[in-house]
Amino acid sequence: MSASAAIETFVNNIDASAAAYLDACVHCGQCAQACHFYEATGDVRYTPVWKLEPMRRVYKRHKAPLSGIKKMFGLVPDEVDEDMLKEWEVLLYDSCTLCGRCTIVCPMGIDIAGLVRKSREAMVAAGLVPEGLVGAAERAIEIGSPLGIKPETLAKIVAEQAEEVGIPIELDKVGADYMIILSAMEILNFYEVIGALARIFKQAGISWTISTEAYEATNIGVQMGNKDIARTLVQRIVDAAEKLQVKYVVSPECGHAYSALNWEGPNLVGKSYNFQVIHILELLDQLVHEGRIKTKAELDQRRVTFHDPCQIVRRGGVVQQPRNLLNLVSGNFIEMENAGVANICCGGGGGVSANARAEELRIKSFAAKKKQLDAVGPEALVTACGNCRNVLEEAIDEYGMVLPVLGLTELVAEYLDD
Repeated sequence: MSASAAIETFVNNIDASAAAYLDACVHCGQCAQACHFYEATGDVRYTPVWKLEPMRRVYKRHKAPLSGIKKMFGLVPDEVDEDMLKEWEVLLYDSCTLCGRCTIVCPMGIDIAGLVRKSREAMVAAGLVPEGLVGAAERAIEIGSPLGIKPETLAKIVAEQAEEVGIPIELDKVGADYMIILSAMEILNFYEVIGALARIFKQAGISWTISTEAYEATNIGVQMGNKDIARTLVQRIVDAAEKLQVKYVVSPECGHAYSALNWEGPNLVGKSYNFQVIHILELLDQLVHEGRIKTKAELDQRRVTFHDPCQIVRRGGVVQQPRNLLNLVSGNFIEMENAGVANICCGGGGGVSANARAEELRIKSFAAKKKQLDAVGPEALVTACGNCRNVLEEAIDEYGMVLPVLGLTELVAEYLDD
């Protein structure tokens, strides 16, 4: 472990915007009220801005205006040391899902989630990253999937889904319009989405394929704060898309995959794409508006509500499309309080669900989401993220609730008018 490497990374990451953010905090506590970890535990350590304390100390000691003079008179914070880094590594990785809810309520406009990301990069430099994320990153680089899903496994699952729905699914098809990428959770746990896509795309007349060289949407490098790994994983998708000469890469029902590829990807690889990134919900909504998807007149009458995946909705801007799709197939869709950009996180984003050490806290923090759900009393919960779906199912089971969790794409396919 190297405290000096962490300090150097903090210094390099504190640009003009980060410095402005660190100076702007008025310690009002609004971010605490927005954080599901704080709400569920009441533990002040989980106040979002407190997680930035190592970065703030480095800034005040090394980069703030007059810091050199203040240091001479002992008017700067103590240097960040190994003990502090070890303590804050747990806060940064276990009690933050990078959901950004704290960011939207901050009266000073501080992007707390963005600064947590920068802080995680310092933890990477110091060699302080949870084992679960390290292992997932190694598998993503070496195998192609953070859960160790090999191309052969993918091909088998795709073939089984093609047989089940009676529609051929071509892998590595050159010249298809759309290349689908999937999250590891979809491939292993919710693989029915592949058959659902086949049914929808057949009705819509979509030319599509899946690459056996870049089928994984999850970017573990973004979650852990390792730009080199993040860049490698984005480049893998770019290379496959260019090789197959597709016009679009479709980001799946996965929270951070969309922002990692669409917003951060070009900066990571240092160039613009020669294809367009589109989220699956954006594509489905577009196909509906174009009249290429037809659904049954008979609607689902269960009382359903929608869990907004943070990175898709709050930080990705895909807000109205899932609601358009739900209203297309549901006759009893009820919004939760604070739905949309203010919705409460599932508790497992930002790599938390891959961090075994954080499991107890993650389950405990679900109390905030449960409170939101109980106020609606749904018969089914719909979401659009495989990781959210898995995390929600685990927590619902832990709390003894009876509430099925459904994927939106699969629900649309279920109500296709064939």
